[in-house]
Amino acid sequence: MNDSIAFIGGGNMARSLIGGLVAQGRAPASIRVAEPVAALREALHADFGVAVFEQGALAVEGAGTWVLATKPQVLRAVCEGLAPQAQRSRPLVVSIAAGITAVQLERWLGGNLPIVRTMPNTPALLGAGVTGLFASEHVDAAGRDFASSLLAAAGKTVWIDDEAQMDAVTAVSGSGPAYVFLLAEAMIDAGIREGLPAEAARTLALQTVLGAARMLTESDADARELRRRVTSPGGTTQAAIETFEERGFRAVVADAIHAARLRGSELSAAND
Repeated sequence: MNDSIAFIGGGNMARSLIGGLVAQGRAPASIRVAEPVAALREALHADFGVAVFEQGALAVEGAGTWVLATKPQVLRAVCEGLAPQAQRSRPLVVSIAAGITAVQLERWLGGNLPIVRTMPNTPALLGAGVTGLFASEHVDAAGRDFASSLLAAAGKTVWIDDEAQMDAVTAVSGSGPAYVFLLAEAMIDAGIREGLPAEAARTLALQTVLGAARMLTESDADARELRRRVTSPGGTTQAAIETFEERGFRAVVADAIHAARLRGSELSAAND
């Protein structure tokens, strides 16, 4: 595999991955980025020293790995435009575009290519995200290892064996940060209604979310056990938890994630 990597799209997620690769010790000269917005190109070159191009056809020339980081709605046109080069060079193709299947990508690029479909989430911009990955049948062990190392710059990685489950990955983790943001928003608003100053309510809610997340990831106990430990019989937490349960909190979460999964399937079809 040629050592150079071509990014098609130089937005926030691509920038995060490029920064991670450079931090891992990859030579900036081996990273090529196609980005139509001049200001983004200039910033990527200035910050990381990578080679930048306005057109994808120039960026992918000679690259052994292509990272597709464009908006999903334009990806088909991008891929079809690059298909002749893809068929000549047979690169490993890693996609971070939401809602686009490996089957679609392979078809748009002309067929018989190793495709890794990924679904990172926005905390990846801080290196604190999680990414679901699916490899097509043409991806070998080296390709899987490379995709893992690439996305490791964004946080944890989880391989999925059945691509049909990628819409569920999107629903749980891809969209998941917004669910936590909504919970934090609701906690802040409720604190203000209970008489707290706005800044105090914000600090209390956000630090609580942060601390609880750390306990979930750093403790040997699972979420259910951690909740049990903090819920004293007859106490304030039990009163709150009972209210959540009575109002159907679990069902609302399940329905929301199901709706997100269905929408992911619809978007895949719409972009075909």
